[in-house]
Amino acid sequence: MDAQNVPKSETDDTASHEIDFVTLGMFIIDEIEFLPPTPPVKDILGGAGAYSALGARLFSPPPLSKSVGWIVDKGSDFPPAVEDLISTWDTSALIRHTPERLTTRGWNGYDEHQNRAFRYTTPKRRLTAEDLTPDLLTARSFHLICSPKRCRELVTEVKARRSGLSGPDVCALPKPIFIWEPVPDLCTPDELLNCTNVLPLIDIISPNHTELAGFMGDSGLDPDTGEISTKAVERACEQLLGSMPLQSFAIVVRAGEKGCYLARNGGRKRKVIGNGKPRPRTKKPSSLLHGGLRPDTDMEALFAGLLQDPEGTIAREEIEVDSGVERWIPAYHTDPSKVVDPTGGGNTFLGGLAVALARGKNLEEAASWGSIAASFAIEQVGTPVLGKDDQGNETWNGVVVQERFEEFKTRLAFSASS
Repeated sequence: MDAQNVPKSETDDTASHEIDFVTLGMFIIDEIEFLPPTPPVKDILGGAGAYSALGARLFSPPPLSKSVGWIVDKGSDFPPAVEDLISTWDTSALIRHTPERLTTRGWNGYDEHQNRAFRYTTPKRRLTAEDLTPDLLTARSFHLICSPKRCRELVTEVKARRSGLSGPDVCALPKPIFIWEPVPDLCTPDELLNCTNVLPLIDIISPNHTELAGFMGDSGLDPDTGEISTKAVERACEQLLGSMPLQSFAIVVRAGEKGCYLARNGGRKRKVIGNGKPRPRTKKPSSLLHGGLRPDTDMEALFAGLLQDPEGTIAREEIEVDSGVERWIPAYHTDPSKVVDPTGGGNTFLGGLAVALARGKNLEEAASWGSIAASFAIEQVGTPVLGKDDQGNETWNGVVVQERFEEFKTRLAFSASS
């Protein structure tokens, strides 16, 4: 890439910044067609890549803004206004100039129930792990939007390319968090087996309510009201978790005005000791590992050897119990008039969720970050307006993100993790 053609705020200077979030979603220029009498709009920044990056960016005022990574393929028809908008976000976007092609563009249409129709109007340029620079590969979390088969390929490729890399502190990279958003067209009963085969490789699967129902061969709607059925969502999650009882993935279902549903199997985990690391396993004496019990076996010595910690005392309470999660998190906006355009709301949710997990938040708080992020995305056509208040705090649509989150947290009545 020709560095002199890249806006200064988007240059390849991410080596000095830790990357919390990277999306492999595509960048798309959107045309959105609404029901009459609302006129259509064109040249809108869009695509899963842009909106998920927005979700992470909302919770990342500078200098944290540089912890958000995404890829923008800029074709010959790239609108200057969109390029200017991207530069104001001050992220670690990788902008690639491709004058020999048109920018990927798409058409979006909605019916009276906000069901979305979509089609590409120019050839798309799909991203792979090979598109990630070494800096972007060090990310703590990755957002993937693809088929089950492609998800498996991407996770495998990203892990392989991360092998041997180190973080900014020259330490080995921590295990990345993978958030998978299934593509709607392949959320079918025929793909359910492929879906379950991917689950051991990822941390979060996040379909919307329609996509989840599609895997189960259901509509996901209440037959009496025609609204989203919360019981159907819960039932489908229970079935999906039940198919993989020993895996530690979580399901986060995005359900529009109903909010989102979180589901994760419980289980046991090793107790964490004071320095934040699991208690190390000690090597058992070989005499305790081979052969059966004999009449002269010293039972006290046998159990002492099995239970002693590194200091020689009997280790107790080695196991903590994770009770799992089954919880609805409501949508932030309860007034339908606040929802102007739902385009990108789900992607934005996942960007907020992913960056929260990357920064050590638990699943419930991370989902709340996602709900707040989505609330900004759907308040207007296109992306929210970035600005500053009288105190110099960053605002989006005139609101400080953290203030909206604190209000929402009070509404939910749960304590945020540190």
